Amino acid sequence: MARSPLTLAASVTSALPRVGVVGVGALTEGAAGRYDTAVADLDDGRRVVVRVPADPSSAPELAAEVRALRALTPGVRGLLPFRAPELLGETGLGDTRVVVVDFLPGYRVDAAYLPPGRGAATSLGAALAALHALPHSIVKAEGLPARTPQQVRADVTRLIERAVATRRLPVALAERWHRAVDADELWRFESAVVLGGAGAASFLFEDLDGVPTVTGLLEWHGLSIGDPATDLQWLASAPDAAEDVYAAYVAASGRAPDARARERSRLYAELEFAKWLVHGHDADRDDIVADAVELLESLAGGVAGDDIAADDALDVDDAIALLERTPGAGAAGAPTIDTSMQTDAYDPEELAQWFADEDDARLPHTGPVSPAAPESFDTQEISADELAAFRTVDAGAAPAEPPARHPDDDLSTAPIALPGAAGAAGTQGEPAAPGIATAREHDGGVDAAAEAERASEAALRRWLAD
Repeated sequence: MARSPLTLAASVTSALPRVGVVGVGALTEGAAGRYDTAVADLDDGRRVVVRVPADPSSAPELAAEVRALRALTPGVRGLLPFRAPELLGETGLGDTRVVVVDFLPGYRVDAAYLPPGRGAATSLGAALAALHALPHSIVKAEGLPARTPQQVRADVTRLIERAVATRRLPVALAERWHRAVDADELWRFESAVVLGGAGAASFLFEDLDGVPTVTGLLEWHGLSIGDPATDLQWLASAPDAAEDVYAAYVAASGRAPDARARERSRLYAELEFAKWLVHGHDADRDDIVADAVELLESLAGGVAGDDIAADDALDVDDAIALLERTPGAGAAGAPTIDTSMQTDAYDPEELAQWFADEDDARLPHTGPVSPAAPESFDTQEISADELAAFRTVDAGAAPAEPPARHPDDDLSTAPIALPGAAGAAGTQGEPAAPGIATAREHDGGVDAAAEAERASEAALRRWLAD
């Protein structure tokens, strides 16, 4: 059973002695039900976020988040053009850990509606470049994972072999991936500090002088040294802005040019399906295996004749456009995240950030969860019209007529559709188009198995959308 915001708020006084809680509300972060979370206002004026693993499988990820935030010393934070949550305290709640961090204001933008040109796209590219430019010593000093290009390549090889060992991987894909692993030029890259799969919705935006600008970064649990291409996978789900994001990233990077980063990012995306297959096989879940096989067979047909390692290989968007068949609904399952390619885990959110969904109306829609609390901080989507209304107000001035909002939405940090971007965004947890977090498993206790089914189907449709 999900813990209530009041229960979580009561633990703040244990984690932060000599402070009092004067307000509390629910907070949903689109974290696929892995955490119970709440927002609390303190008597010293601070606003904090309280987070507790929803089940034991989420505890390692939260522990990794704590280690990463500890590695971000004041000196390290000074190197970044955006804020990261500050670890304020920890305590126990039964047999699990409670983590308290400061609340970062801002809104999140769904990659599908990220507009091109100066603003959100260029700010994202520069933010990623700044992250990848951090000294390796930051990660090594905290004992966080560090992988050389050779180790990354070996991890990929092991994952492919595990998929092959299930005897359910299409031969064409096995050969395609083996050719990519064998292509030496694909693996000539410089390791960097990475998040191991950052997406557009990992970043918080605020409007500075009327321009959407990255001001915060959430989800630090994957902090490590590895392939920068892992943090570029989501560009495939930003059809309008991908080139501007990448151009800004390259322009702001002081690193050696990496001509094959986009090809590796595509390979990593395809290998998410292999991870799903391996997870289903190891968990003895025939439904997951069947879902993964259907995905893999569609992928094999869609990329037939393409070669990731070839000099004239299709780019990510071209590869996605090749996929036309839409199999049936996915299966249940909500394994945990691991940033290593050795993992047998699969996260529907991470995969879903890739893929367009032009047939979202056929997907099941579950309303947002609003746990009973004195005040709700449910991070629901803001519409483009509402955002535009906010932007017509001078900075620092209160709007004459506050725009309409979701009744449970007070501090929205969910992905939104920026004015000028195509389409309209959906709700937090499952954007209507290529989304960051398609699983509608909010941090409020929604049934994980049922929501993972929807996440799996959404991920499938996003991969196959043309």
